[in-house]
Amino acid sequence: MQDFDGQNIKVDVNLLENNIELLIVQLTECRKENDLLRSELSSLQNILRSCKLPGTVGSTAADAGGILDGVFDYAERVQVKQKLLLMLQKIEMELRNNQTL
Repeated sequence: MQDFDGQNIKVDVNLLENNIELLIVQLTECRKENDLLRSELSSLQNILRSCKLPGTVGSTAADAGGILDGVFDYAERVQVKQKLLLMLQKIEMELRNNQTL
């Protein structure tokens, strides 16, 4: 009877060790994914910081090129659209670069 209990304990311990190993593998994968997501987020934040739009915080009325009460003239709207397009292209390039890793 004691041998049977001893075998059950060994089986339980082996099962517990295997589960712990699986959890460690899953934790390692989660950490890698978390690091990758942090890197992507940091890249996107850097892209957004590097693209300044007319009338952003810290610019004066003269710097903004005559923006009054949030109204843009045609040239400023085109400039904003171009900068937004550039931001989207940079984001897309960053995402493609990170997918190849």
